Amino acid sequence: MRMRDLTATVTGLVWLFSGTLTAQSWTLPQGKAVKDAGPRTYRFIVDHTVTDTTGRIVQRQRVSADYTRGLPDHGAVWKNIAVAESNGPAELTAAGQKREFMEGFRYRLTPGWLGESMKPEFFKSFPATAVVERNLIWDTGMLEMFGEEQFEHLRLNEPYRVLSSQDVHMPGIGTFHNREVWLTWLGRSRRNGVDCAVIEYRAFFNPLEIANGGMTLKGRSHYWGEIWVSLSTKQLEYATLREDVLGEMTLTGQAPRVISVFRNAVFEPVVRQ
Repeated sequence: MRMRDLTATVTGLVWLFSGTLTAQSWTLPQGKAVKDAGPRTYRFIVDHTVTDTTGRIVQRQRVSADYTRGLPDHGAVWKNIAVAESNGPAELTAAGQKREFMEGFRYRLTPGWLGESMKPEFFKSFPATAVVERNLIWDTGMLEMFGEEQFEHLRLNEPYRVLSSQDVHMPGIGTFHNREVWLTWLGRSRRNGVDCAVIEYRAFFNPLEIANGGMTLKGRSHYWGEIWVSLSTKQLEYATLREDVLGEMTLTGQAPRVISVFRNAVFEPVVRQ
């Protein structure tokens, strides 16, 4: 075989092989449940920045916690919850105050558990004003639902509407209305040495009303982020959450004022087992 013919043959084989890999790579595994091979712990850190309408920072807050899933009987548990706060633009440096009432909080990740968490008895051990602590659980449930349960609906670069016109009633806190929530499978990447699907989620112009602890807030929310999901186990390898809330806040005895609250969060594993 002449060198020119050999080169052409090799080039053709490379093209054919690459084409086969591409076809396999751009479809998601179907019909597989999440594989929990044992406990796995994640660190969830949520930064809140409160500003006025000009962007002047008036308060910062950081909520941090460890979340473990994969316990026997589909169990999950929360530990090491802390909340740090500061007034003004100063960066947060302290570790924060521990939230002992949430230490060791357990529940089961059975079908429908997220809906059950909207009932008053789910958080019966929590103080009425523990809003950001409840959000840790709701946000984690949302990330897992978007990342673990939607493979069969997702096609590369095609937005999929996973929720439409949904009212969420949060006992003792208020209401949140999802106008539309869209997921888009953006492609493949690697996190923690694992092949992952990268899924974007977004939901804009969502009305909300909160009445809690002498504070009322009426406004709207935009939230969005990305989720890295293992293609072999469907476990989350990394996730981000960003939320922009704008609304009119009233504190007891004070005049109403317009505020903006921006949330920036990272959810990632700290222990691989």
